[in-house]
Amino acid sequence: MAQAFRKTPKNGVRCWTEGMSSKYDVLVIGGGNAALCAAISARRAGASVLVLEGAPKFYRGGNTRHTRNMRCAHDAATEILTGPYTEEEFWDDLLRVTGGETDEELARFMIHESKDILNWIVEQGVRWQPSLGGTLSLGRTNSFFLGGGRAMLNALYLTAERLGVEIRYDAEVVDIKIEDGMFLSAELKQPVGGTTTVAAATLVAAAGGFEANIEWLREYWGEAADNFLIRGTPYNRGSILKMLLAKGVQEVGDPTQCHAVAIDARAPKFDGGIITRHDSVVFGIVVNKHAQRFYDEGEDIWPKRYAIWGRLVAAQPDQIAHIIFDSTVVTSFMPTLFPPIAGDTIAELAGKLELDPTALEKTITEFNAAVRPGTFDHTVLDDCRTEGIEPPKTHWARRIETPPYLAYPVRPGITFTYLGTRVNKQARMLMKDGRPSANMFAAGEIMAGNVLGRGYAAGIGMTIGSVFGRIAGREAAKNARN
Repeated sequence: MAQAFRKTPKNGVRCWTEGMSSKYDVLVIGGGNAALCAAISARRAGASVLVLEGAPKFYRGGNTRHTRNMRCAHDAATEILTGPYTEEEFWDDLLRVTGGETDEELARFMIHESKDILNWIVEQGVRWQPSLGGTLSLGRTNSFFLGGGRAMLNALYLTAERLGVEIRYDAEVVDIKIEDGMFLSAELKQPVGGTTTVAAATLVAAAGGFEANIEWLREYWGEAADNFLIRGTPYNRGSILKMLLAKGVQEVGDPTQCHAVAIDARAPKFDGGIITRHDSVVFGIVVNKHAQRFYDEGEDIWPKRYAIWGRLVAAQPDQIAHIIFDSTVVTSFMPTLFPPIAGDTIAELAGKLELDPTALEKTITEFNAAVRPGTFDHTVLDDCRTEGIEPPKTHWARRIETPPYLAYPVRPGITFTYLGTRVNKQARMLMKDGRPSANMFAAGEIMAGNVLGRGYAAGIGMTIGSVFGRIAGREAAKNARN
């Protein structure tokens, strides 16, 4: 870009800086999968694009850094997918995990568009690998990124840069100017250069949810929020979402709903990532601080149920629970960063977990007595179940009786929140009066609540980001030309 025009500073605020265009066709706020898909899509449509990533370069990409797969509809097996996954089956899965709390028209549209993403994302430099095994059972439905989320992200950044997309890191947007549903400019603060105003013909908001904002979470969850761990980036504090909602954009979603899984209680407060998640629930039982079970550990195939366990643990006293299993299953699931806690007896294990030994022994004894053996197979809804206890374990029930006895302490691990901006099929934000915004679009977690009213199934977050990111960029470029 040519050297930009610089106005006389007023109160230390400069309107343009050297090396930054005076006005862009498309301004993208955010730096993860959705933002990069939007930036690339807009640039390929001929628009000038600036991406503002609030994090430092090393931490760029939001929660995309921690992902590993995407769920897309496809009509036939491929080199990395073992069979077809039709649009109708995808819709049935989404309907089941959300309990019907989804915008059906928008969700079905996203599912249809996801069929093109499998090839489009490869054209942007991303590569696939065969599915991981274990409890995931995703070889037919989900495509895994070669090298994981960071490799996928790096490929998108490389493509964006080669296409001429401008990217600024440590770029905190502190204000957005909107008049009558039209975006005019954003006020940007950086460590070097002070505060700058950036104008653009169109805006794409792809800055994530508010999961890292404990104060905001506390508004809905009370003191329980203080015990939440944040699986992803500490930079998703919801500031862009809050600005948009305050300036007339229509909200969507329940602020208490989120993608929340059970992660190791020993994980860091922020950014622990996927290696802190536990996939061992189906192989044992889960008890709260009173050593009592509180939900069916075998309700459904794990990828369709793993994301309910964060909210389940959040509802327990002190937001703590323990996954209990025995030595026969230690190689049956993906290992995590933290080793299990072990005891040669149930009482010894209880002591290490600070649980009442008598209560834990009673819970496990009653569970073992209720197990009705069958043919164990964690990849299907098998016939290993319990009878006569509440809650039941509907599938994959096996006695816990072979020492050493093992446990993982877990807390709610929040990945992203579902409160967001309402959009239409063009990814255009809708205003509170129902009108489509003149020039504002959204993609990714910041609008995921349109599709995810509650619940989650593995890989859907990346689908939402890629599909609506591509659409938002394309539509934003078209809007800018007009």
